[in-house]
This record gives sequence, C-alpha cells and structure tokens, in this order.
Amino acid sequence: MTTGHDTAAASPAKEGGAAPARPPAENPAEERRRARLSRRWQRDVRWSPYAFVSPFFLLFMAFGLFPLIYTGWASLHQVELTAPTDMHWVGFRNYTRIFDDDFFWNAAKNTLTIGIISTVPQLLMAMGLAHILNYKLRGSTFYRVAMLAPYATSIAAASLVFVLLFGRDYGMINWVLGQIGIDHIDWQNDKWASQIAVSSIVIWRWTGYNALIYLAAMQAIPQDLYESAALDGASRWQQFFHVTLPSLRPTILFTVVVSTIGASQLFGEPLLFDANKGASGGSQHQFQTLGLYLYEQGWVNQHLGRASAIAWTMFLILIVIGIINFVISRRLRASS
Repeated sequence: MTTGHDTAAASPAKEGGAAPARPPAENPAEERRRARLSRRWQRDVRWSPYAFVSPFFLLFMAFGLFPLIYTGWASLHQVELTAPTDMHWVGFRNYTRIFDDDFFWNAAKNTLTIGIISTVPQLLMAMGLAHILNYKLRGSTFYRVAMLAPYATSIAAASLVFVLLFGRDYGMINWVLGQIGIDHIDWQNDKWASQIAVSSIVIWRWTGYNALIYLAAMQAIPQDLYESAALDGASRWQQFFHVTLPSLRPTILFTVVVSTIGASQLFGEPLLFDANKGASGGSQHQFQTLGLYLYEQGWVNQHLGRASAIAWTMFLILIVIGIINFVISRRLRASS
C-alpha cells in the first residue's frame, strides 16, 4: 500500500520518465579558454582584412607617398644630383624659374601637340576596330590576341623599329613616299614630321589596347536595343551612332582621360627616337616632352630641385585632368 507521498514522488516517472540530471558545472579553466578563443576570433575577424591589404599600403607608402612628399620638399630647395642631402631653402624660386624658361613652355606645347596627334587618331581607330570585332568573325580570338601584341612589345624594340622606318635616307616610309613623287622628309629634324613620327609609335602601341576596352563595353550593350533599332528601320551606321556611341560615353571618357594622362607622361618614345640618344628631344628640342625636360634637368643638368618642381607641376596638371573628368562624368550621369 502506497501513501500519497509515494504517489507524488512517482508521478514524474510515469509522465516523462526519469527526470534529467543537471549538467555538471563547467571547469573554470575551460570557460577561460573558450572566452580567450572567442576574443581571438573577434580580433581575427576585425583585423585580418587590414592585414591582407597592408602589403599594398606599405609598398605605396615606400614607393609612392614618400617619394611624392620628398619630391615636393626638394622642389622648395636648391639641391644637386652630386650632393642630394645638401639642401638650401629657396622657396618657390624653382617654380618661377621653370615658368620663365622657354624650354619648359616648348616642352609643354610639344606634349600637347603630340598628345592630340596621338590620342585622337588612336581612339578613332580603336573604335572602328572594336566595331568590326564586335561582329561574328572567323578567328575572332586570334584578332583579339593580335590586338595586344603591340602593347606587349617593348618600348625600346618598337621605337628602334620605327627609327629605321622613318630614316631619312634609307627608311621605308621615305622610300614609299619617293615612289609617289614626294621628296624625302627629315623625320627626326623637322618639327612637325618628328612629332608625327613619335605619335605614330604611340598610336601603334595603344590602339589595340583601347580597341579591346571598347569591344568589352560594346558586348555589354543589350542586344534588345539593336533589335528595336533594326525593327524601326535603322541601318548599321544609324545603330552605331544612335545606340553604340551613346552607350559608350563613360568608356570613351575613360579612354580619353587615360590617354591624356599617358600623353602628358610621354618619355620612352621620344627619348629613343632621338638620333643623338639624348634628352633634348632633337637638335632644336622639336619633340622634347615634359618627361624629357624633367629628365634633362634632373639627370643631365643635375638640378634635382628644379626637376622636382617640374614633377610637381606635372602632378598638378594630372589633378586638373582628374577634376575635369569628375565634372564631365557627373554631368553625363545627370543627363542620362
């Protein structure tokens, strides 16, 4: 015979079996270990991305930011290549001297004209080539790879080949011109002829590169736009002007800005095209660019302070180009 007390004590076993035992209390040492691992995991999640990108910032500070700051400081001093640590404060005299130098303005004008002569035909040809490659052609992959061949070629090799092509007495260009009755042109000593020759090297090297950029942008245009234009009776030329070009406006702006920056820093092509292999840009400085002028002042005349002022002037020009690009891109986005 069971009592009420026994019945109450046995009821939990009837309803759900034996009551679960309370888990034993964790070891304090184990709790501290888990807390330590949790804090380590949180620190890892928080700081690991910075550790992954830190090599870039370290290299940028060592080879980008520090030279930029040091060059700006050197531009305010008189310092020679023979004694780079011996600096004498001159303020902005290096800037006023280069702005009063006729050779600086000659180099600036040459940089502008060579930039226009090389950039405009280059981008027009790149647009035409990209438009052709955008259609289904046999061996299109081969043509696309061939477009990058000039870009992959060494500047020195390409410039030396063009020096032979533009030779005054035995160059192939003058030979072809002679066949149609045109007298030989002194490509290296004539001002405009030398600038056209230097620009041709730039055009040959960068046209294919820009063509592939345009081609990638063209392939991103929805085909529905072309189908709608075709249904409206638009020819291929009309489709190109009314569908392709408006869709490529951001890409065109990008290539114009990049080509302009590249033209402002032009150095290797005019240096190797010079028959005297110097930094003067020809006997009369007829194709001396700002890059050559900087090199001549710093490493030929050994005026590092003046060369630093030229470098910072070029840097400020690039900033102005970037601001213009920003303003135009904002207006294009607002109008679209």
